[in-house]
Amino acid sequence: MSVVPAVPYLNGLGLPRDALIQVLGLSFAVSTVALAAGLLWHGAVDAPAMGASVIAIAPALAGMWLGGWVRKRVAQEAFRRWFFVGLAVLGVEIA
Repeated sequence: MSVVPAVPYLNGLGLPRDALIQVLGLSFAVSTVALAAGLLWHGAVDAPAMGASVIAIAPALAGMWLGGWVRKRVAQEAFRRWFFVGLAVLGVEIA
């Protein structure tokens, strides 16, 4: 949910790709931790489900490592274009 307001705003700032990814990662991490805390606080998710989510961090970290490796090898404009194509595909999937 936080992608929609954050990505266009941060893209509008004209940040270089490494700074953009760093700021987006921080933004998404904070919002995800806040969401998890709220769900736990209100009993909307139980501890075993949260445990499965913690286990899922390993593939997410592997994907972040792979993304960093690819990001270093792709030109700035190509990266920005494919980044937004990926977000558009995710948006269509969500819709």
